[in-house]
Amino acid sequence: MVRDIRTQATARLATWGAEGGDALLYAASALFAGATALFSGIALYRVWGEMAAGPYLVAAVVSGFLLLRRRRLPQSTVPPSDRRRHVGARLWLVGFVLLGATLAPLALEIGLRNHGSPAQHEQPENWVITHAADRLAAGQDPYHTVVEHGRVVSAVPGEPTYESFFPYLPLMTVFGLPSSGRHPFELSDPRILFSVFTLLVVALALLLYRGPRNGKIRTLQFLAVLPTAALPLATGGDDLPIVALLLLAMVLAQRRRPGWSGLVLGVVCAMKFTAWPLAALALFAARDREGRRAPGRMALGMAVVVVPVVVPFIFFNPHAFVANVFLFPLGLAGVASPAASALPGHLLVSAFPDLHRVLPITVAALGGAVLIRHLFRHPPTTAAEVSNLAALVMLVAILFAPATRVGYLLYPIDFFVWAQMLKRGEAVDQVHDLPDAVLVG
Repeated sequence: MVRDIRTQATARLATWGAEGGDALLYAASALFAGATALFSGIALYRVWGEMAAGPYLVAAVVSGFLLLRRRRLPQSTVPPSDRRRHVGARLWLVGFVLLGATLAPLALEIGLRNHGSPAQHEQPENWVITHAADRLAAGQDPYHTVVEHGRVVSAVPGEPTYESFFPYLPLMTVFGLPSSGRHPFELSDPRILFSVFTLLVVALALLLYRGPRNGKIRTLQFLAVLPTAALPLATGGDDLPIVALLLLAMVLAQRRRPGWSGLVLGVVCAMKFTAWPLAALALFAARDREGRRAPGRMALGMAVVVVPVVVPFIFFNPHAFVANVFLFPLGLAGVASPAASALPGHLLVSAFPDLHRVLPITVAALGGAVLIRHLFRHPPTTAAEVSNLAALVMLVAILFAPATRVGYLLYPIDFFVWAQMLKRGEAVDQVHDLPDAVLVG
């Protein structure tokens, strides 16, 4: 019964085409932005919602018009010039929404942050990354906060205790380094670098991807203009460079460039641990130009970056490193984290505090056992299969983490979208090489 309903719904949606999908996504985004503007308890979220709802609504209406126009004639009778115009119109809409729902709110939030209350117009992670970059630029260890006997020491005076932790890996400080100089903060806000970096990396990934244009546009929407990207870029943004680099790594893996894919994975793995699940699974999709498995080359590419960047900080102060990077994100540092969305894991821990340490260990053990069993029975062999499996892994981890944010769901959402795009691209000749002047994998 359920399968029949799903089949019928899929078939029905397929008749709507790309424009129909655009209309649905933009309409849902308009509703989300409107609800955020009306009901969010966070000021900077409300500002984003107020500004983004209009552009999303306009895009939904225009996409609906394009759908009606396309459906007037059978697709076989539409001349190629009209098809190109439809693709161009969709891209113009992406640009319009990028300006109205992503870049304009970002500019306003930065302006309000510098002429109002900073705490109300930026996420805590911006300050945390900037502070860690300041310490690193001054020759100090960014991991300075430790936990002893259940008590936090070395906290920054006058700041919330949770802002004293740096729950990232060392390379994330790169995005805070511009603010450690003498530049105006309006130009050195980490969100600007997050946004520019994300858009450039996504553009490169989609340029290298060989497959249908519809998949490219859909991926661009999720990584640049829909709420999965627009809201975090305007308010915080540290997860968007991560997903952009992971997309680039998956495209390179599909293009059978294991060395280059490994280097990109090494960079992103030296930034944040949320990249590690997909990076580990990506080894199953590592293939050389002849189609032979090449996980060693991909792993070497990762190690070339991760080892010299991360290992020195581990040995310099292992106690502080573990407290910042492991204990605090898992909610095991004895400090209440601001990441406390009402997801199953947080609700369970709130209702039954004794599960605070048991839940993450149990989920990791059971989930790990299921994953290992799946990898033995049905190991992924393509970038699309890796992305799909990583989406499931991340979804379970986010739902059952004791302290997490609903915004982290952008990871499994994006991974699912990439899986569809990469799967369609597998029909294209993957053995075709990139120019040697561009890549030598």
